[in-house]
Amino acid sequence: MHTVKHNYTSLPEPLRCTGSIHYRELRFSRAMVFAINEINNSPELLPGITLGYQIHDSCASVPVAVQVTFQLINGLHPLFDTGEKCSQSGIVTAVVGESGSTPSISMSRIIGSFGIPQVSHFATCACLSDKQQYPTFFRTIPSDQFQADALAKLVKHFGWTWIGAVRSDSDYGNNGMASFLRAARKEGICVEYSESFYRTHPHSRIQRVADVIRRSTAMVVVAFAATGDMTILLEELARQPSPPRQWIGSESWVTDLQILRFTFCVGTIGFGIQRSVIPDLRDFLLDLSPAEVAGSSVLTEFWEGAFNCQLEKRAGTGERVCDGTEDIQNLQNPYTDTSEFRITNMVYKAVYAIAHAIHNVVCQERNSTIQCDRFIKTEPVQVLGQLKRVNFTRNGYQVSFDANGDPLARYELVNWQRNENGGIDFVTVGHYDASLPAGQEFHMSRNLTWAKGSTQVPVSVCSESCPPGTRKVLQKGKPICCYDCIPCAEGEFSNITDSSDCFPCPEEFWPNAERNLCLRKPVEFLSFHEVLGIILATFSVGGACLAIVTATVFFRHRTSAIVRANNSELSFLLLFSLTLCFLCSLTFIGRPSELSCMLRHTAFGITFVLCISCVLGKTIVVLMAFRATLPGSNVMKWFGPAQQRMTVVFFTFVQALICTLWLVLKPPFPIKNLTTYKERIILECALGSAIGFWAVLGYIGLLAVLCFVLAVLARKLPDNFNEAKLITFSMLIFCAVWITFIPAYVSSPGKFTVAVEIFAILASSFGLILCIFAPKCFIILFRPEKNTKKHLMSKNS
Repeated sequence: MHTVKHNYTSLPEPLRCTGSIHYRELRFSRAMVFAINEINNSPELLPGITLGYQIHDSCASVPVAVQVTFQLINGLHPLFDTGEKCSQSGIVTAVVGESGSTPSISMSRIIGSFGIPQVSHFATCACLSDKQQYPTFFRTIPSDQFQADALAKLVKHFGWTWIGAVRSDSDYGNNGMASFLRAARKEGICVEYSESFYRTHPHSRIQRVADVIRRSTAMVVVAFAATGDMTILLEELARQPSPPRQWIGSESWVTDLQILRFTFCVGTIGFGIQRSVIPDLRDFLLDLSPAEVAGSSVLTEFWEGAFNCQLEKRAGTGERVCDGTEDIQNLQNPYTDTSEFRITNMVYKAVYAIAHAIHNVVCQERNSTIQCDRFIKTEPVQVLGQLKRVNFTRNGYQVSFDANGDPLARYELVNWQRNENGGIDFVTVGHYDASLPAGQEFHMSRNLTWAKGSTQVPVSVCSESCPPGTRKVLQKGKPICCYDCIPCAEGEFSNITDSSDCFPCPEEFWPNAERNLCLRKPVEFLSFHEVLGIILATFSVGGACLAIVTATVFFRHRTSAIVRANNSELSFLLLFSLTLCFLCSLTFIGRPSELSCMLRHTAFGITFVLCISCVLGKTIVVLMAFRATLPGSNVMKWFGPAQQRMTVVFFTFVQALICTLWLVLKPPFPIKNLTTYKERIILECALGSAIGFWAVLGYIGLLAVLCFVLAVLARKLPDNFNEAKLITFSMLIFCAVWITFIPAYVSSPGKFTVAVEIFAILASSFGLILCIFAPKCFIILFRPEKNTKKHLMSKNS
């Protein structure tokens, strides 16, 4: 657009357009003329009525668009037809246009006050759907709100969460990008940068936007820009090679042939208006007679610019004169490209929508015949009312408007792909239909080509996805798409990608090494099948066998002096109790059950008291025997065999009573220990009552100390008959084992607690049998000469 500085002393010059003609816009205007000619020749639509029109060039400029709008309303332009066919010459019934959103907004604010309907073919700003601000605005192209949602779903579909965004600094770009960013946030998409620019901005501003794109880490760039603005930006990017970028385009430029020359944009994808077929339009566009061209200043400019010649010789120019050999059929430019009609069909439908609205005002069907009154006064408000209700199909394409004046939103997903000749073609690879149920709108029909012609989907993320077993931790000061992957804490897991949190496993489960799955914790107890259990069981059975063998030796030599001298009855009872002590340790091995838990502690307590009682009885017998040898002593009659048996029974009964109370009031029971080890379950026996357990041990300890004290007192008796020394050693070992047992028992974890208890039982049992019976068996088996009454009674042997 040409602008002049005002001196404020005279009227400013009229605004006028400068630069080259836009071939695509010329095709739009010619399509409108074609549609009007079809309607004027139609016997079904407005029969007998001829539609007139005026075409103005807004120069993609708001001031020019506003000026033209006022001219249309005021009727300042001369009429093209003043004959009888025009019933109300000069009255504007409706307006088709404008192509841009910003000029359309300005126009709608003006003509909306007069109730004049406006139908745009290319103004997509979602703001124009606001009927309070733009009550007379309609469009045949979907609102950018639908396109923004579709673009956000497209970006999400390919897993891009880190993108760049550029837009035209206009109503179209700003509102469209705002809608896209809102939709993108809902889809979890982050934007590294969002830059705006306009074709009239200084070159430094365009250069800055290009530098932002070059330096960015986002592979994908969403461009919501008008064709003119996008051309300038791509020209700037072409000056200096930039890293490959995956371009996502809006419908304004993604199907514009003029931008195909930027080959570094191969792989671009975006939503375009559906391709369509308009019968005979191609012939109309290419059938330009010399007279028609000469009669239109716009067509003259197009002809002269396309063929680089002048229709008439003008002085001062060196250009050649068109000689009539120019063939528009061989011309290659956006005007003559009729391979696919997209926006052109929107113009075509806009004209037909207005015609149908006027038809519904002035025509009626009577006796299957359509009759139209061409002299009826048609008000724009009437056309506006009918325009809201139009619903027809033309060439297979439905035309209707919703309450906001918007059509159904249907798009083609267009991909820039190289052809066999090395050029770039628009290839439809999918469809988007907003009228379908949620989740079914998007449909892919063929493979895509990506940036640099690659067949692999590019990756555009701020941070790589966090695998299962980790969680996302946002990076400080950055968008939510930028995060670090932190392994789940001990005992926690995550089984999905990009989990924002880790979750604790159920109580009896533990995560695997990758922490992406909870596995049941292994159950652990002292088993007969493991090495430690086998060793302890072997010693236990071996000890019992040793006690039985010792009893057998004593039984076979029961008449010998050494057996008779050592109280054979208590000796056999002691060996029996030691056998039980060895065998009771087996109850501690194996899977704990209610029965085994109650049996192991009570059996251990009773058998050990029986054992200590026998030792205590033998110690008392030794003391009493030597007391009885003193003159006048009658002590042995008070501690004969009956009293010895009663002593053993009494001491054992006390322990049995303690165990009975323990089992009745609060018995031991099996539990799953989940606290000692986090990663496995320990099956063990809970004491039930700690008092009962320590009472049992305390009573055993009390008897052991008493026995030890008595044995110490008897240590100076004659050597050959001094069993007290052997008892002293055995009790010393017994007490040492159980004193060390207490801290070891408390501090040992899991199944080793049981192992410590078994070890204490076996060690003390072996201590008793070896210290008390081993020397006697040695004499019986290997020194029979010492197994005589004479030897035992001698003072020195």
